[in-house]
Parts: sequence; C-alpha cells; structure tokens
Amino acid sequence: MADTPTPAFSVRIRVRMVNEPGMLGRLAVAIGDVGGNISGLRGFEVKTATLDEDIVVNCRSEAHQDQVRAAVEGIEGIEILEFEDRTFHMHEGGKIEVLGLAPVRDIEDLSMAYTPGVARVCLEIAKNPEMAHRYTIKRNTVAIVSDGTAVLGLGDIGPEAAMPVMEGKALLFKHFAGVDAFPICLATTDPDEIVETVLRLGPTFGGINLEDIAAPGAFEIEERLVELMDIPVFHDDQHGTAIVALAALENALKIVGKDMSQVTVVVAGVGAAGVAVSKILLNAGVGNVIGCDRQGAVHTGREGLNKSKQWFAENTNLESLSGTISSVMPGADVFIGLSGPDLITREDVISMAKDPIVFAMANPDPEIRPELIQDVAAVIATGRSDFPNQINNVLAFPGIFRGALDAGARKITENMKLAAAGAIADAVNDADLSPTHIIPSVFDPTVASSVAAASAAAARADGVCRPEQ
Repeated sequence: MADTPTPAFSVRIRVRMVNEPGMLGRLAVAIGDVGGNISGLRGFEVKTATLDEDIVVNCRSEAHQDQVRAAVEGIEGIEILEFEDRTFHMHEGGKIEVLGLAPVRDIEDLSMAYTPGVARVCLEIAKNPEMAHRYTIKRNTVAIVSDGTAVLGLGDIGPEAAMPVMEGKALLFKHFAGVDAFPICLATTDPDEIVETVLRLGPTFGGINLEDIAAPGAFEIEERLVELMDIPVFHDDQHGTAIVALAALENALKIVGKDMSQVTVVVAGVGAAGVAVSKILLNAGVGNVIGCDRQGAVHTGREGLNKSKQWFAENTNLESLSGTISSVMPGADVFIGLSGPDLITREDVISMAKDPIVFAMANPDPEIRPELIQDVAAVIATGRSDFPNQINNVLAFPGIFRGALDAGARKITENMKLAAAGAIADAVNDADLSPTHIIPSVFDPTVASSVAAASAAAARADGVCRPEQ
C-alpha cells in the first residue's frame, strides 16, 4: 500500500449536488478527512436545482478508494453518479493500436501498397534480405518479449497478466523515441522454447527487448539470442537499470568529489539487475563492488553459486568479505539496492564512508526510506517518482534502441551502454546539478535524442553496423 495518495490509485467521481452554497466545500472536507487528495475538478454542469461535477481524487490503495467513496456517500445532498478507477479506465481495450502509414485513397494507392506493386518489393527483399530493414516495419520495430515470470515487483504472474506492462513499454517506446514496439507475451518459461520462438520471430523485428524474465534464465536467454541473432537484443531489466544507475552515480560522485576508481560500492541483490549494474560499474572503472544476496556477501569461497554468481564472485569483492550486508557496509562509499524493502538501517548508512551515496531502488518500497537518512546521506536516489532522483529505465531504453535502429546496429555493445549513460548524465548541466537533481526528468525532451545519438555513434565506432542500403 502506498504511504501517500498517488495517481496510481486515483478515481474520477461524478457527483450530483444540491445547488446551494457550501456543498462543494462539504465534499472537499469529507474527502480530506479520510486522507484523499483532490487533484482536479473537471467543471460544473448546472441543472437549476442541482449541479453535476467531476472530481479526481488520489488515494493510497483500493481499500482507501472505498473509504473515499463511503465518505462521499455519507454527505446529505450529494449523489454519486459515476465512480471510476482511472488506472483501470486507461487500460480498457489496451494502450496501443496499429496505424497505417501509407494512404489507400484510390486504385493507384492500392496497386502500390498491395497487389500487384507489392510483389516488386517482395522480390527485391528475396534477392537481398537486408533490404527488409529499408522496405518493411523491421526498420523501426521492436518486439517486447516476456514470459511473465518476474513482472515488476509482482513476481511470476504469467504472460496474460504481464501484458499491461508490455503494452506500457510499447507506449513509452513510441512516445519518447518514435519506435514502434509490440508486446509478445509467451506461454512458456522454458529457455529453449523462448529462444526458439524469438528466433522464429526475428524476420519481423529490428530489435528484441527482453522484459520481466526471471534470473538466471534471463541471462541464458539473452546470451544465446545475442549470439544467434543479427539484430539488437537487450534485456532492459538488466541493462536499462544499469545504464541509468551509472548515469546517476557519475553525477552523484561529482557532488561528493570522489573518483569512480576509488570508491567501494555495495550492491544489494545479485539477480539480473544486480549483476548488470555491477558489470557496467566495473566497465566504467569503479574500484570495488561487493554484492550481497539473501545469504550475505558473494565471494569465491561460497559454495553452491550458479553460473552468473560464480562470475560475480570472481570479478568483485576484492577482499573476499563474507557475512551479512550490515557487516560489509562499514566504509563503503555507495549503496545500490536492487532487492527489497527495509533491507538496511540508518545505522548501516552511518557506518559508511564520509558523504555516503544511497540508491535505494526497490520499488515500490525501497531498501530504506529516504526520510530516515536525509541528514546522513549526501545523495539519495530511489526507483519511485514521488522522491527526487528517480532511477527510471525510460531514460535509457527508448533512446538506445532509437540509436541502434538508426545506425543499423546488429547488437548493443558495452560501449553503447556506457555512451548512453554518459548522455543521460550530461543532460543535467553543472549549474543544475544538486543532491536532489543528479538525473534528468523522464519528461526531458532532450534525453532520448541525446542517448540515441551517443548510442549510434558508439555502434559505428565499434563496427557493429550493417552497411547502408
């Protein structure tokens, strides 16, 4: 349950009120008394003895919505005409649609868009399959592929339940970068079947965005698809998170005056996101990373490590520290949480090095509440939109795919990820940089284009682009 009213639980209430002084005030007081926050009035419709009004109220939960409704129903002289959950209303019928780009106004248009003219284009692609990137939707289309096993913080909820998230991702691709993306939710959790299915879909799409697939299967699936496909494959839960976290860290280190190569970073959570964040930090030159999972610090002496954690153990934790997360926090410069709520304490943050940086990114409930450490941490970031410095993947994935598609990249390289992080960090200029502003707003219109340009340039420099047709 949210701690404060949020648009995620907002409702639209259409009421009919007796047209006399004070009625709107009584309505506002009743809603406020039960903790609802009125965020909008949609205008009056006066009907002599009565008037109708649409009111938007932010609530904390579905139970809180019921409280607000009961409070309004308890006011004499007010009748509820409609009570609508705005989030569910937004999702009715889905959030995306297919729109035609070519006009079909007459027989001439039809002859070019479809038969007989289309046969000429088909034959051209048959002679040179690379021309599909020029003459079909492959040029600008990404498949968002999920098996529904690790959806948000909800866990394994299945492919149908994952669809609203994948549709939302498609919406963001289009809005921020003009990329046409389509959700593909698969009725299998078997890595072999997922890989085979995506390979068979390959001729249609110019890129593959893997989404909400549980570790360790996510690592294997991405690794195999990158090897087998000649289009970009990108697991956003890993690399999108990593790119934005690195961008935020670059700017946070400027504030505290520390060098990337000299800091120690403790990472809570060694799943898909934790491993990817650690890898990009090491590639960016971070001096030491210590990862912790439910069993404590990951190190080479621990038994029973899977393939990804074995790699992690061999490339991090230079002093082979063991024990709980609290035991490895003392002296650390940075904490990055990719785990769950209330994992660390105020005392843990106090034990860190001077001017500690805390990225508590678990969502919706962070590893530690920011208000508990505001007087201790030099910089705080979270995964939530209602605190400063939201580390949000939408800053990365639209732009990096835009750049990859524009450059004709066959894969997304480590240099492309580093370049994307640098572009995001640079979107906050020195004059605006502050402890509460280390990362740009997701609505900054310059971010996606800057990330795209940086990613495309890195792809060309890495020599992973197909020849221009």
